[in-house]
Amino acid sequence: MAGSPTVVFVTGAGRGIGKAITQAYLLRPNHVVVGSVRDAASQKYDELRKTPAAAGSRLVLVSLENASLTDPQRAVEEVVKAGVSHCDIVIANAGISPTPTGPDTVDIKDVIDCLNVNAVSPVLLYQAIKPLLQKSTAPKWLTVSSAAGSIDRLEAHGASIVTAYGMSKAAVDFLTVAIHASNPTWIAFAIHPGLVQTDMGNMGAKMMGMEKAPNTLEESSSKTIDWLDNATREATSGKLWNVIDGTEIPW
Repeated sequence: MAGSPTVVFVTGAGRGIGKAITQAYLLRPNHVVVGSVRDAASQKYDELRKTPAAAGSRLVLVSLENASLTDPQRAVEEVVKAGVSHCDIVIANAGISPTPTGPDTVDIKDVIDCLNVNAVSPVLLYQAIKPLLQKSTAPKWLTVSSAAGSIDRLEAHGASIVTAYGMSKAAVDFLTVAIHASNPTWIAFAIHPGLVQTDMGNMGAKMMGMEKAPNTLEESSSKTIDWLDNATREATSGKLWNVIDGTEIPW
């Protein structure tokens, strides 16, 4: 939309990769960055609210509990009330990862919780925000997924140890391709953000015998934004990419 700000909606903006991406976009002029957090009124997000913003840019924080079946729709309604009339980019980043467990002993509650937060919530968000994306001249949907969701590479990655998490990421990968296939002019793709120095990433790294995850938040977030900047329907959309080394990961 000529003359309009670029609107970016980031879920899980309160910490980790989501926070880093939110802050990076705020440094770009003429951007409205919508960040979803569990409770937008909480003082724990004061630092995020104080993030410097470039000329014409602003942050809109909305509450979105990703285990809720109604919050995604309500969050989008909040965004509209805040004066946002379209959306250019959705970054479905929010996610959970329970204690790593294989299929023999995985707690079914962990499976259900992972599916609800990591896969069901993005479906609900997509359905709620699609009318705003349709008003963009170049809609983009990005799913922050994981190599752990690759069925093709499950044995090679030893991903059976994260059964609940891996199942949920495989499910949201399917959603991503479905969005790609259902919207012929959109760009919709999934990424593996690297093994990033977040609570979740460091836990995974320690399981592999590392002291901490090798990829910094700055590296992962900046490369993720680079991928969004340069993505095309023909070359990027409908696929899962490792943003750190640029390789495609098979589903």
